[in-house]
Amino acid sequence: FLKQGSLELKLTYCFLSLQHYYQNKLKLAIIGQSLFGQEVYSNLRKQGHKVVGVFTVPDKDGKADPLAVAAEKDGTPVFKFPRWRVKGKPIPEVVDAYKSVGAELNVMPFCSQFIPMNVIDNPKHGSIIYHPSILPLHRGASAINWTLIQGDKKAGFSVFWADDGLDTGPILLQRECAVEPNDTVDTLYNRFLFPEGIKAMVESVQLIADGKAPRIPQTEEGASYEGIQKKSNAKVNLAQPAEAIHNWIRGHDKVPGAWTVINGQSVTLYGSSMLGGSAAAGQPLEIEGASQPGIVTKNGLVLYGTDGKALVVKNLQFEDGKMIPASKYFSSGESSSVELTDDEKKMAEEIRNTWKGILSNVSAIENTTDFFKSGAASMDVVRLVEEVKQKCAGVQLQNEDVYMATTFQDFIQMFVRRLRGEDQEEELLIDYATKDVNNMTVKMPYQCFINGGFEDAENSKTYDTINPTDGSVICKVSYASVGDVDRAVAAAKEAYENGPWGRMNPRDRGSLLYKLADLMEEHQEELATIESIDSGAVYTLALKTHVGMSIQTFRYFAGWCDKIQGKTIPINQARPNRNLTFTKKEPLGVCAIVIPWNYPLMMLAWKSAACLAAGNTLVLKPAQVTPLTALKFAELSVKAGIPKGVINILPGSGGMVGQRLSDHPDIRKLGFTGSTPIGKQIMKSCAVSNLKKVSLELGGKSPLIIFSDCDMDKAVRMGMSSVYFNKGENCIAAGRLFVEESIHDEYISRVVEEIKKMKIGDPLDRSTDHGPQNHKAHLDKLLEYCEIGLKEGATLVYGGKQVDRPGFFMEPTVFTDVEDHMFIAKEESFGPVMVVSKFKNGDVDGVLQRANDTEYGLASGVFTRDINKAMYVSERLEAGTVFVNTYNKTDVASPFGGFKQSGFGKDLGEWRPAVLLVFVLGLGL
Repeated sequence: FLKQGSLELKLTYCFLSLQHYYQNKLKLAIIGQSLFGQEVYSNLRKQGHKVVGVFTVPDKDGKADPLAVAAEKDGTPVFKFPRWRVKGKPIPEVVDAYKSVGAELNVMPFCSQFIPMNVIDNPKHGSIIYHPSILPLHRGASAINWTLIQGDKKAGFSVFWADDGLDTGPILLQRECAVEPNDTVDTLYNRFLFPEGIKAMVESVQLIADGKAPRIPQTEEGASYEGIQKKSNAKVNLAQPAEAIHNWIRGHDKVPGAWTVINGQSVTLYGSSMLGGSAAAGQPLEIEGASQPGIVTKNGLVLYGTDGKALVVKNLQFEDGKMIPASKYFSSGESSSVELTDDEKKMAEEIRNTWKGILSNVSAIENTTDFFKSGAASMDVVRLVEEVKQKCAGVQLQNEDVYMATTFQDFIQMFVRRLRGEDQEEELLIDYATKDVNNMTVKMPYQCFINGGFEDAENSKTYDTINPTDGSVICKVSYASVGDVDRAVAAAKEAYENGPWGRMNPRDRGSLLYKLADLMEEHQEELATIESIDSGAVYTLALKTHVGMSIQTFRYFAGWCDKIQGKTIPINQARPNRNLTFTKKEPLGVCAIVIPWNYPLMMLAWKSAACLAAGNTLVLKPAQVTPLTALKFAELSVKAGIPKGVINILPGSGGMVGQRLSDHPDIRKLGFTGSTPIGKQIMKSCAVSNLKKVSLELGGKSPLIIFSDCDMDKAVRMGMSSVYFNKGENCIAAGRLFVEESIHDEYISRVVEEIKKMKIGDPLDRSTDHGPQNHKAHLDKLLEYCEIGLKEGATLVYGGKQVDRPGFFMEPTVFTDVEDHMFIAKEESFGPVMVVSKFKNGDVDGVLQRANDTEYGLASGVFTRDINKAMYVSERLEAGTVFVNTYNKTDVASPFGGFKQSGFGKDLGEWRPAVLLVFVLGLGL
């Protein structure tokens, strides 16, 4: 309408749009406090509502509440009443001051004060309140705590109409979310209750303005009220099942803090998670009221429930406020202080001034001054961390560090060690799965890799990764949760925004990538062995291609780090001014990478090397069935000196981890290799979430045309490679061969003759040509694919069956007489199935039309000695890569990617975002 309409119509439309913006808006009073209240206030004003007054709490220690700060900055009237009632009766002057603003609706986000009913009912539309539970469940002030303590599977919030009861008014709007097994009050609040609650409050106000807001009476069925949780009643009852103990601890984390008694003093417990397997070795610790002693392990303090199950506690806080990692309980007093240099002393004095600015109520900051005992709150922690990082760019500091060093002296000691990089020398703790295989002992990490360390999944879930050679379990691997994704993305974001990776000299970044490539080469036999047992790749191929090309890829892009350049642009000058315009290429930020199972390490390298070279940070999800080389790569990245948070690797489900990566608002680009249907879903999710950039390498049905004037020996050899390379689990595999009629029978005869010479067997045997398919579900799919081909009338010349031996072995297969309408002519097998169709002698344009009659366009090939024919055909084949008299020839310097529903974007090489066709020419034209 706007594109084709007249100017008059466009102006009318714009006027109506503005009129719509300004109608149905309300005069609001905001009654509440905190960042939540500030965000609700700001978003309501953005929507065009008029805030006529803000009623919040008085300043604390000379600091205004965030809601008051925002309102005062905007010139909105702000009232800071310490109370609204005395002995249950409204204070007249307070009520009069409130009524003077003339509000039409009271909006009460997280209001902690008791508001009189003559204020609640005063506006035309009454009052609405935000409550962090799915009312009528958990009425009262500790709703989030009780959601977790009770082990609820769902959390959420309600926006309801205020009445004279306790959270009993009619419901206007509710939202729900799933509770993750290790959620805390903080994670629930940050992930859902805070961001979605703000949106819901704004939506509720607009519903009221438009006269569409419901009033749904609360039922008493299932209603509950639990008391306010305070420190005094937060002691842990250890004489109950482990899950109940875990729920109690996480339901009080961080406020008010669940505690127990250890060695006669109260100790608060933070960071609880259920223990999935057996506890690591450690030192026993007697705990009052426990069914058996706890164990201090390198992963934390293990506590046992009465049911024999266990949980792990990450951090401990003592009565003096000092917090330590639970793993350091027996060594917490061993650290000695460091002597400060003159420059470090100057920095310490600047930080002392920062403390003074935050703790304005303290007359002087002494070495013994405790940050929290001096009145600091959680927002002050954020401010301290951010101000210190501003003063010293590049220092790695997190909120948790303040809780670990609460006195000024401890904080400075921690800061100086962090500044010197001393804590980076701490040994990486890895629980390996080991296996004696291929004349070596391979050591395989199996946990999630987040922020530079290996750790169990948040929910402690694991799954088995299977050796396709015999169907045996290699090891159990952590099964990442949505919470793990969020933590990994947060680590990557922190590393990008505040870490050294993006700030370092590009040449230094390249040096680290070169070092990583050297370490991969040093461990190439181990990596190739892991790739063989986890994916079924033939060891010799894994050594040359899976691992060898991965090393080449990192070396290639390490060289690009200091060669990424912009350009100057001549522009028209407006005399007498002279202007200079130039482009500067910047990294995007946090990137997500989701890779397939056919080349686990090589796909990691193809996607991540360029990403890292440009200065981005990444969160990578390996395929669920082949996670082990990615996790070994993570170990090598630490040894190479890649900073914490730059690389994060999460094994697990594509439906859970991959979907969360697609939806995550802090990810700026996602690279995916996999099926076309999943690629479409990812692209949709990326668009809806935050319009993140996407590159996709999807399905294929690559045509290979073999003319009668080809070099027959080469055509047979390369044609077989085009199908059977890597067991057919190859994205650019020739999905359909078109063989000219006059040579068809000879070609098939020679192919079958060569297949019979192939050795099928253990991929670690150096003489093996053909190993097992990647996993059983894929083998079953291939067998079904062959059955469909037979039913449709194609001729099965060879194979089509599972090999009679343990493991997931498929016979190399040949189908002929394949007609264009058949399923196997249109769909990709992604396995060792050669699909052959004849074409009439000399019918070049006809075979081209048939070859292009597909929605895919990843690769293609042609064999002919006629260079004119070769160029004619290659220019008309609709595919990202055309092989001429060769196949499977890829190189790190050559861009790779597809057309049509095979995706878009390119891996490898130097390329520009435009349509790109790559010709790979073999000898013998």
